[in-house]
Amino acid sequence: MIGMLRGTVWTTEGDKLVLDLNGIGYLLNVPARCLIQLKQGNEEVFYTHLVVREDDLILFGFQSRDEKDLFIQLLGVSGVGPKAALAILSVFSVNQVKTAIIKEDYAFLTEVPGIGAKTAKRLILELKEKIKDAVIPAESGESVVLSGLADEALETLLTLGFSRNEIRQVLSKVDEKDLHGTEERIKEALRLLAMPSDRR
Repeated sequence: MIGMLRGTVWTTEGDKLVLDLNGIGYLLNVPARCLIQLKQGNEEVFYTHLVVREDDLILFGFQSRDEKDLFIQLLGVSGVGPKAALAILSVFSVNQVKTAIIKEDYAFLTEVPGIGAKTAKRLILELKEKIKDAVIPAESGESVVLSGLADEALETLLTLGFSRNEIRQVLSKVDEKDLHGTEERIKEALRLLAMPSDRR
C-alpha cells in the first residue's frame, strides 16, 4: 500500500496530476480545490489512498491527512463511490463538510454536482455519530463552536435572496467578532453584504 508520495508536480489536467518521483510518474486523482494551488515544478507531498477495481488501480492524493481520512469515511457510506467522494472534497473543505454533517445541513451538501438529497441525508445519517465529537478548526486555526445560531441567521438571509456561499463567507467573518444573539449576527451580516465583495 502506498501511503504517501513526495515528488515534483510534472503536469496537471482535469482532476488529475502526474507526480514525478525519481523519474517515475505517479498518476494521482486529486480534489479540484487542490489543483488550483499547485504549480508545475514544485515539490509536493500527498497522502494517498489506493482504490482497487477488477480492471484498474486508482491512486488518490490529498494534501492533508484529515482530507484523506474524510475521503475514506465518505467511501464507507453506502452509495458513495470514489468519484462522488472526490467531488465533495473538490467543492468543500474538510471543515465545511464536517460542519454540514454535524448540523444536518443536507441542502449544503447537495450543492456538490451529483450529490442529491437522498445521498446527502445518507451521509449525515451514517457519519454524524462518527464525527460529532470532533473539534472543527476554523480556517484561521481557531475552533468553531457549532450552534443553532448560525443556522437561524443563514436561513433568514437565504429568504432575503442572498446566495448560500455568499452568506457562509460573511457569517464566518461575523463569528470572529464575538457577537451574541441571532439578531446581532444578522445585522452585522447585512452590513457586510451591503459592502463591495473586495472590501468585506
